[in-house]
Parts: sequence; C-alpha cells; structure tokens
Amino acid sequence: MAAKRAERLVNLVIALLSTRQYVTAARIRATVPGYEADDGTDRADEAFKRMFERDKAELREMGVPLETGRTSVFDTEDGYRIARADYELPEIHLTGEEAAAVGLALRLWESAQLAGAAQSALVKLRAAGVDVDSARSLPIKPRLDRGEAAFEPCYAAARDRRRLQFDYQRPDEDTAVRRDVQPWGVVAWRGRWYLVGQDLDRRAPRVFRLSRVVGTPKAVGPAGAFEPPADLDLTAVVAGQQGQGEEHLVVVRARPGTAVGLRRHATSLGPADDDSGQVEDRLQLRTTEPWALADQIAAHGADVVVEAPTSMRDAVVARLTRLAALEVPA
Repeated sequence: MAAKRAERLVNLVIALLSTRQYVTAARIRATVPGYEADDGTDRADEAFKRMFERDKAELREMGVPLETGRTSVFDTEDGYRIARADYELPEIHLTGEEAAAVGLALRLWESAQLAGAAQSALVKLRAAGVDVDSARSLPIKPRLDRGEAAFEPCYAAARDRRRLQFDYQRPDEDTAVRRDVQPWGVVAWRGRWYLVGQDLDRRAPRVFRLSRVVGTPKAVGPAGAFEPPADLDLTAVVAGQQGQGEEHLVVVRARPGTAVGLRRHATSLGPADDDSGQVEDRLQLRTTEPWALADQIAAHGADVVVEAPTSMRDAVVARLTRLAALEVPA
C-alpha cells in the first residue's frame, strides 16, 4: 500500500473513531487530509467519490466495523462512523508457553535497527498486563541468522525506499557480480533470509539470498525513490523463484508435540515406533534446498531423526557433531 493512501486511511479511521455521530461524506471530504478538495467541478466530485468508495471497501475488507446511518431523523444524508467498542481489540491473554515464545522472539532482534521496535512491543505487552520475561535463562541462546553484514543494510534500504548496490555471488559463478537493486523487502523463507527487489540492470524482479552477498551493501540516492508493487507478496515471490530447483523428498521421525515449524510444511505418513517402543510421527518433507533443510532439522536436536535419504541424515549428523564440539560457556 502506498504511503499516501495508508496515511489517508489512518486519518479516516481516526476521524470516524473520534465521534459518536455519523459523519457525512461531505464533512469527511472537508476535514480528512488526503481527499480531493471541493473546487466546484464535476471532475473533483467524481474523483472524491471513487476514492472514498475504494477506501470504504478497503476498511471493511480489513475488518474495520464501518457503520452507515443518520444521527437524527432530521438528517437528509447518510453518514459514517466506527463504533469504538466493536473496533478495539480485546485484552491480550497469553499462556505461560506463549509468553515465553514472545520473550524468545524479542531476544532474536539484537540489532540496533530493530531493538527499538522490539522494546516498544515489550512495553505495550507489559502495560496490558502480559507477563513477558525476555531475560529468562534458556538452554540455548537464540540467534537470528541475518546473513552477516547484509541484513541490516538491506532492511534499512527497503524501509527507506533507497537504491541498493552490492556484490552477489551465485553458486554457479566464480566471482561476485555487482547488482543495482530497488529493494522491496527482506523476508525469511525455509530458514533463509532473502532480499526481493527490482534488478535495475536486468529490468526484472529478482530474489537474492543474503548469505550470498559479498561485503556490505551500500544504499545510494535519496529516500522514497521508488514504490514496491501494491500487491507485493514477498514470500510468494521467493517461493516462486526458489521453488524452481530440483525437489528432494526427506522422511523424518519427530517426537509428538515437537517440530511445529517442520510440521507446517510436512505431509504426515502416520505413527511409527522407535527402538524403545515410543510412538513417533513420520513426516515427509519436500525441499529444493537440502542444505537449508538440514539446518532446520539439526536445530531440533534429538526431537527429530532423519529416516531417509542417507545423505540428509549424514548432513544433519555432521551439523550436530560440530555443535557438540563447540565449547559452551558456563
């Protein structure tokens, strides 16, 4: 959504929340910033009507309870309002496990770019009475694999709508190639971080895996230099391009109640007994990036065991062996 349109919708919601009376379209046009001014011409009237109808439809599609009616019997024109009681969200109630998950997520965002947003979310949750302990001692330290130095510059450039230049090395190339991109956004997909944007040299949308960026990307030019497509779905773009490789089938066994992330993309093959007689869940996974899936499986430790193929089992065992060899501070 364009910034001006989003700002206009926010102004409209605020205006309709601030009164109990129904507000006519003419009053909205005169008081809410962003609408076509009334200059007495038919063209301006038609432009306002089309814009206002689109805004009403979008608010209703987003779940905003927009009401139509008249404040009194003497009114000759319908107006609009938003009932605050229907609009406001209910109180937040988290279980102990959910609160712990929120605290863990907050600890992932350790960079200066995102620490402010995480702290703001934490303050709001605590103000609402939610007990979130972001400092709880954990057996492992959560870490967001952000592609080393590439994550923060890419994130900042996409946020500020600035052109981005960086060196990128594909697996089938011997040297890195300079890329000039309009960054649309950064998104995680199947355990990897990707930059989605318009490649200015190739004049087409492209997906870049952050771990393949060489050096530190550099933002150039002014902020607000471009706008991403209005209907952009970053995850769909990445899935569409990354899903074009050779597909691999992997069968794993997972303990009941574990590996929630893997189960979202898995096909259940039914229960199975392990060597000790304990019932486990057999899952089939599909991937075009087996090395990334090996990282995900290894992150679950003993809760997930690879059944087939042997190459995937060996890759996971190798990762766990390296992890076990690391010296863990006391």
